[in-house]
Amino acid sequence: MAAAEIQPSVAPQPALAPVRPVDRIYNLDMLRGWAILGILAVNAISFAWPFQLTMAELPPPGSDTRADLIGLWVTDVFFADKFRTLFTMLFGVSIFLVGGERFDEQRGRLLTRRLLWLGLFGILHGLIWYGDILLHYAYSGLLMMLMRSWKPKRLLWVGGGITLLWGIVATAGYWAMANLPPEIEAQMMAGQPPSDPAAIAAAIELYKAGGFSGILENIKVWATFQLMISPFLLPITVPLMMLGLGLFKSGYLHGKAPLWIYLAVIAVGGANLAVFGLWRWQDLMAGEADPTGGLAAAASGMAFLITLFYASILILLVRFGLRPLTAWLAPVGRMAFTNYLTQTLIMVTLYYAPWGPMWFGQHDPVQMWTVVVAIWAAQLIWSPLWLSRFSMGPLEWLWRCLTYGRMVPISKPAAA
Repeated sequence: MAAAEIQPSVAPQPALAPVRPVDRIYNLDMLRGWAILGILAVNAISFAWPFQLTMAELPPPGSDTRADLIGLWVTDVFFADKFRTLFTMLFGVSIFLVGGERFDEQRGRLLTRRLLWLGLFGILHGLIWYGDILLHYAYSGLLMMLMRSWKPKRLLWVGGGITLLWGIVATAGYWAMANLPPEIEAQMMAGQPPSDPAAIAAAIELYKAGGFSGILENIKVWATFQLMISPFLLPITVPLMMLGLGLFKSGYLHGKAPLWIYLAVIAVGGANLAVFGLWRWQDLMAGEADPTGGLAAAASGMAFLITLFYASILILLVRFGLRPLTAWLAPVGRMAFTNYLTQTLIMVTLYYAPWGPMWFGQHDPVQMWTVVVAIWAAQLIWSPLWLSRFSMGPLEWLWRCLTYGRMVPISKPAAA
C-alpha cells in the first residue's frame, strides 16, 4: 500500500467546533454502521447465557438441531472477531480526527476529556452488562493518543505487524490446543471456568432468582473481567487502533489506494473466509470428533483478514459509484454510540432485567438470531428517521455536551 500521507477528506475541526453533518466522512460512517450491526450478532450469547458458557466457547445446551448448528456456524464464520476488530480500527481513526496532531494541546485536552467521559459511560454500561468495551476503549485510547501523529507507514508497519503476529500466534495456538494429548488437555481444562451442565444451570438460577439478582451477578462478572482479562487485551487493541489509523492516513479507508491492493486483500481475506467456513462446517456437523484435526479452529486465528475483506468490498462499492448499495449502513454508523448502548438496553431487558420477560438461559441460536435480526431492523429504521430531524444521535449529543462542557445544538438547522 502506498504509505504517503494524505489529507483527510474533511480536515479535523477546531477543538471547540462541534462536527457538522457536512463534516462527516461517508466511508467511516458506513464501515462503523457495518461494525455496530455485526457486533450484536456476536454479543447475543453473552446477554442470553452465563459467562461460564461463553468463556468455555460452548454452544448453548440443546443447540443440536440442524438449524441451531447453522446459526452457530454463521456466527462463528462470518461474525466472531471480525466486527469488533473493525470497530477497534475505526476507533483509532477517531482518536486522530478528534485530537488532531500531538502538538495541538487544545485538541489534545478535548480528546482527553472525551475519553474520560467515555470511561465513565463504560463503567455505567458495565454495571448492566459485563461485556462492555467502552471502558477498555477509553484507556486504550489514552495510550493511542501518543501515536496519533505517526506517519502512515509507521502505523501500518507497527500496528499491522503486531496484529499479524497475534494472528499467527492465535492460529498456531488454536491448532495446538486442538491436538493436545488427552492427559494434558484434562489438566488445562481443570483450571477453566466450570462449564458442566450443573454449573451452567446454577448460574442461570442466579440470574433469574428475582429482583435485581441478574444485575448483581452481572456486576460481579464485570468486575472480574475488568481486573483479570481486559487489561491484558491492550497489546491487541492498541495495535488494531494503530492499523486503523494507518489505513486512514494512507488513503485506504477513503478508497484511494491502488486497486490491486484492494483486490489482493479481498483475495487473501476471501480465501481465509472460504477455508474457515468449510472446515468449521465439517467440524460442527461431525459432532464430538473434529475431522479437520484442529484446522477449523486454526483458521479462525486470522479473523482480521476477513475484517479487511469486508471493509475492502464496501469501500470499492463506494469507489465505483455504487454508494446506494451501502447507504443503509451510514445512518447506523453516525449513531453508533447510541445504537451500541441501545442494543444493550434491549438485550438486558429481554434476558435478565427484572422488568423484562427473563429469557436468560432459554434461547437456542435460532431464537437468538431472531432477536438479533429484529434489533437490526429496528436500528436500520430508527437511525435515518432520527437523523432526518437531528444532526446526531441522542447519546452522541450527550457525550459531545459533556466533552465541550456546554450545550451544543442537536436540531438540524432550518433550510434556507
